[in-house]
Amino acid sequence: MSTEMNLVDHLGELRKRIIITLLSFVFSFAVSFVFVKNIYQFLVRDLEHKLALLGPGDVLWVYMVIAGVIGLAVTLPIAALQVWKFVQPALTNIEQKASLSFIPVLFFLFLGGIAFGYFVLFPLVLSFLENLADDDFETFFTVHKYFSFMINLTLPFGFLFEMPAVIMFLTQIGIINPRKLVKVRKVAYFVLVIISVLITPPDFMSDILVIIPLLLLYECSIILSTFIYRKKLHAQETQS
Repeated sequence: MSTEMNLVDHLGELRKRIIITLLSFVFSFAVSFVFVKNIYQFLVRDLEHKLALLGPGDVLWVYMVIAGVIGLAVTLPIAALQVWKFVQPALTNIEQKASLSFIPVLFFLFLGGIAFGYFVLFPLVLSFLENLADDDFETFFTVHKYFSFMINLTLPFGFLFEMPAVIMFLTQIGIINPRKLVKVRKVAYFVLVIISVLITPPDFMSDILVIIPLLLLYECSIILSTFIYRKKLHAQETQS
């Protein structure tokens, strides 16, 4: 009976955390939508011509995508906090304090990934493809194609840049350690290369621009994991 009650309590707590996260996204999405026209003007500021519409629904689509990405960025630390509160009872006091500090890191890494994709990768790939077309084709961008291309190149990096913080958190709670990360390095490299190829246009230059930062992120993750692991061992030795 107590086991069933404990399960019901856990499910109730999980439901509460999910609802808070969803409400946070809806609120941040709504606020973003109020200023979405200004944000749109900023995103297309460097274009020489206005983007074309193929249908009336394209306007609503692009505004919802922009507001959705901003809402996702704002909700991310809130969602991470809800996850932390859900697993908090199973963590020691040291693990609670250490893992809580990762939440702002997650937020800034996500923003850093988005910034890298938008300010570095997106203009380089777009310029490369425009030069590839040269004078043989007439450039004609639709709002749907342009923003689909932008989101596909930028949004994945917001999540991929979370790798160091996630690995630090998993190291802190004892799920992984630096030795495991070194052991699976070749497999991790292979997976990251596959991800890079999938999220970039089919040209060698774009693949290289994505692969190198991801491999560097993995190596940084190993270094950070080593630091956290040694610090954790030192704390355990001090307590004993």
